[in-house]
Amino acid sequence: MTAPDITTQLHAMILRDLRALRREVEAYPNDSAVWAVPTGISNSCGTLVLHLSGNLRLYVGHVIGSIAYERDRPREFSARDLPRADLLREIDVTIDAVDRALVHVSADTLASEFPLAVGAVRVNTQDFLLHCAVHLGYHLGQIDYHRRLTTASPTTVATVAPSELSSARPTA
Repeated sequence: MTAPDITTQLHAMILRDLRALRREVEAYPNDSAVWAVPTGISNSCGTLVLHLSGNLRLYVGHVIGSIAYERDRPREFSARDLPRADLLREIDVTIDAVDRALVHVSADTLASEFPLAVGAVRVNTQDFLLHCAVHLGYHLGQIDYHRRLTTASPTTVATVAPSELSSARPTA
């Protein structure tokens, strides 16, 4: 059996984690819980959703997929008390943008320099897409922990389900 190429794996993993992000937001009991900021935590779930959406819509959807988008990073960290329905729509738009953008990524694109300097450095596109996937996973874990902490719920939403990996096959 041949391993899937890195583009297929990145595409599947980023979409898997965005679907998990959606499940996390849905698992909060109400809109206000999404915006809770307990002592010692600097970002709510809502803030992280807006940040992840802005990040992926800019770097993947816009830069790689040429999908029109203008990021408002300060708003990602200042908006408060949006309803979960708005956050879920934002996630859905992000899923669509990422899906449409990554369909067209080739091995040549991955090997080329990412079109924007990021953090005052230049990197190739594959490195940056891997970075985006890890960044998403990092904040997804924070959101899962935030939800459990603020709602006192140990319930899982299958945040990083191996069954959703591009190479997943049922066992015999």
